Amino acid sequence: MDLKLSGKVALISGSTGGIGLAIATTLAQEGATVVVNGRTQERVNAAILKLRGYANDQIKQSAPNVHLQGIAADLGTLAGVESMIQQVPSVDILVNNLGIYSSQAFADISDETWLHILDVNVMSGIRLSRHYLPLMLAQDWGRIIFISSESALNIPAEMIHYGVTKTAQLSVSRGLAETTIGSQVTVNAVLPGPTRSEGVEDFIQGLSKEQHLSPEQVEREFFTKMRPSSLIQRFAATSEVAALVAFVVSPLASAINGAALRVEGGVVRSII
Repeated sequence: MDLKLSGKVALISGSTGGIGLAIATTLAQEGATVVVNGRTQERVNAAILKLRGYANDQIKQSAPNVHLQGIAADLGTLAGVESMIQQVPSVDILVNNLGIYSSQAFADISDETWLHILDVNVMSGIRLSRHYLPLMLAQDWGRIIFISSESALNIPAEMIHYGVTKTAQLSVSRGLAETTIGSQVTVNAVLPGPTRSEGVEDFIQGLSKEQHLSPEQVEREFFTKMRPSSLIQRFAATSEVAALVAFVVSPLASAINGAALRVEGGVVRSII
């Protein structure tokens, strides 16, 4: 399917690995000019090399004029956002993917930790959207996506601070969508569930060695004990999340606005 993204400029925050890199890859494959972002130049360069390698093998078959740009900036800070805006003044598509998480008992989460995770997970998207959304409205076309999580609805007891930031993203995305009435600009949130990212892969391998189990056994036990409500009973691939994002940011999804779209394998036991 042609998602009609050729010529669109897309910025994906935190896109040097995991879901962000998968989104960058998919949008490049669809012909978009992709801005890859990470905190360090080393990570950005490595991601660009991966994308160029993939482009040489596959992307250029469907998008022969693929364009990639890599920008190192810590978007969890105001200075990093300002640096990004200076280098990329306008975009057609903004995917607020940047996020961090950690497992920590609630009583042990300090004020500094709370403020840091709010800055990275929530304020990064607010600051970027505050700049790019008015420009999208002025040109009467644009797409903003917040990569939230099923943890926004199922707040994990071991990561309450993370869950709070993911719920906050739903509020921000819906609120911003309310400002787009009558335009060709949309703002939505996407809620992945347990996804086989780099961090999850390391987690599985670590448990595999520690418990003397195969990675497949670790995955089965995780879903049996930790996520029994999952209907697919496996980690989603990052490409599966990216496929939904690519459709929602496309012109074909013009009637989807203000939505919280789930790609979490049925972990959330509700129909709304």
